[in-house]
Amino acid sequence: MKFVIITGRSGSGKSTCLHLLEDLDYYCIDNLPINLLATLPHTLQKKHKIAIGIDVRNLPDDPNELFNILQQLRNDGVELEIIYLDTDEHRLFERFSSTRRKHPLSNQDTSLPEALEKEVLKLEPLVRMAAYRIDTTHLSIHQLHEKLEHLLGGSAHSISVLFQSFGFKHGIPRDSDYVFDVRCLPNPHWEVTLRDRRGTDPAVIEFLEQHPKVVQMFNDIKNFVETWLPEYAKDNRNYMTISIGCTGGYHRSVYIAEKLYEHFKQLGPNIQVRHRELA
Repeated sequence: MKFVIITGRSGSGKSTCLHLLEDLDYYCIDNLPINLLATLPHTLQKKHKIAIGIDVRNLPDDPNELFNILQQLRNDGVELEIIYLDTDEHRLFERFSSTRRKHPLSNQDTSLPEALEKEVLKLEPLVRMAAYRIDTTHLSIHQLHEKLEHLLGGSAHSISVLFQSFGFKHGIPRDSDYVFDVRCLPNPHWEVTLRDRRGTDPAVIEFLEQHPKVVQMFNDIKNFVETWLPEYAKDNRNYMTISIGCTGGYHRSVYIAEKLYEHFKQLGPNIQVRHRELA
């Protein structure tokens, strides 16, 4: 029996995540009181894949109580994974304002900023125990679905890798395991004919590949990943996000991420590429 616990900050997309997991044949339960978690293996014996949404309101005050419950599930033979959803605080303010929803910890004595801060502290034990952390700030529903399918579809013997391009001026992706900065490379943005093109465009590729530093940067990152990826796989790591950043996220980072994907995709179907700023 496999349990996937979906938790994270209010407004980060937990309910959406559970709906998507239903499409992946998970039996989903939202806002389950934490003390009922240990009873599920006995009450849902015929279900093989179960996803549970844990809200900040349902967490015990004592983190040890939570740890003991999760440990009991593992002792009962449950394969347990925790996914923590996070979102940029500015985006959370926007979401609560636009939907006019009330934060579960806010009241007439607690403002929204105070509630968000209190929530982070209360969720800290789950953050430490989470196997995966997904930043939903810039993810569409389709991208979140793809990420969940990719993440949960990996096997213990095959590590899943996402090569992700981004622009530093839009913020570093929070779900990054490694971040490589390629802003030192020649920038096609300063070429008038290339400015409005992207890193997948043949003209941009030709421009970048004529510079030895670009080739060297690609080879250095490739060699790093080739050296250390097997070590993470040996350590039972199932998923890794490698983010490549340039200034805007349109040219250099896209080119390097695509090149890495083309090189490593031979490892199997668990290798993906995503361009955040082009989505």
